[in-house]
Amino acid sequence: MSIEIPRDKWPGAVRTVTLGATAEQGGTRAKVVSIGGEQTLPFLQFEKETPHRPVIALEMTASRPGDWSQVLQDAWGDVLDDPARWAQTCEASGADLILLRFGLNDADGKPVTPDFAVHTVQTVLQATGLPLVVLGPGQADIDNEILVPTADATQGERLVLGRCEDSNYRTIVAAAMANDHLVLGRTPMDVNLAKQLNILMTDMGLPLERIIMDPTTGALGYGIEYGYSVMERLRLAALQGDAMTQLPLMVDPGFEAWKTKESKVGEGVPDAWGDWAERGVHWETLTAVTLIEAGADVVVLRHPDSLTRVKESIDELMTAESV
Repeated sequence: MSIEIPRDKWPGAVRTVTLGATAEQGGTRAKVVSIGGEQTLPFLQFEKETPHRPVIALEMTASRPGDWSQVLQDAWGDVLDDPARWAQTCEASGADLILLRFGLNDADGKPVTPDFAVHTVQTVLQATGLPLVVLGPGQADIDNEILVPTADATQGERLVLGRCEDSNYRTIVAAAMANDHLVLGRTPMDVNLAKQLNILMTDMGLPLERIIMDPTTGALGYGIEYGYSVMERLRLAALQGDAMTQLPLMVDPGFEAWKTKESKVGEGVPDAWGDWAERGVHWETLTAVTLIEAGADVVVLRHPDSLTRVKESIDELMTAESV
């Protein structure tokens, strides 16, 4: 006796967003990356095939990161001091995207300046053909100070600029609209706040196809359950037809996982915790895969070994036989 598996038919779908621009499109990228487009819950291939596989961004910083785990510093070596080589190594490691994060200071320890930001972004763009996400240090005035000239200097590249929050979205959105870029909107773990920010940004005239959502999440063992549920609710709302939630999701499991004690602490811990380096990679990998299964279209990682493992998991999810 055969069993017919119920299949849901959803009235809505996630919008497709394209990052980067080739020479024919007005940019210099070797390829573009499209995300989104889902018409069902993650990886339910028997209902609708996943149109674009989740992608992985490797994070790099504009200068050597002083707060990164020694495990991460050992993994990357001396490329941490050279943005061009770091970007090339990220591409060689198999990244689909590169996320460049600025801190409050430049490589000499002085306050970050617009000139330093523009020079660093242009250096990375020249070193790699991958699409680029550019994030400021997270302080509204400094983000605006460095992201606006960066947007002007890279017109047409379709960078992702961020993060837009309720305190600083206006300036970043205006710069993105003037220079054909995208934005990353970040809100605390709350569906209504995510929708509200999207409404505010589109009210300025920014098309929904140029917005990616970061609903914020936690690491494995540190609030990931709540982050997972918010992402799941955003996806359900999108499939039910809510236009302001029909946007791809980008989350940052690398940042979240490598600040947990299990990843940071290498000495004075129980032997049962296992090898420090392997433990950190496991923590990042499991966090990322969990969030992909929650509906993440982009995950941002820090360790190249995590990238390899997460990519293998995505391969398995994408090639699972339809029922």
